[in-house]
Amino acid sequence: MTKPEDLTRAFVDRVNAGDVDGLVALYEPDAIIAFPPGRLTQGHAAIRALYEGMLAGKPHFEYEEPLTTLIAGDLALTATPAQDEAGVRAQVVRRQPDGTWLRVLDRPDFTR
Repeated sequence: MTKPEDLTRAFVDRVNAGDVDGLVALYEPDAIIAFPPGRLTQGHAAIRALYEGMLAGKPHFEYEEPLTTLIAGDLALTATPAQDEAGVRAQVVRRQPDGTWLRVLDRPDFTR
């Protein structure tokens, strides 16, 4: 993933493929996801459990067109307008030493 926006497309591809390992690999080891609603999921082990449960239902996600990415040094804010009732999805991602990007904070259901 050489651009922050690459993570959004990779996320959809990996959900649709049922690839739990690939989903976990999109996050830094101590990343936080604000999901399920009202709770926080932190760290690879918890993120793995979250996605294992989600993928058990064999969901299918569609690509959402990304909004303008904001980049400041090694941090970026990515977002997409949700195609469902979630409102907007937003993530803070960080450039890694090899130039790729990983999610640090993930808010998949930010409603107004």
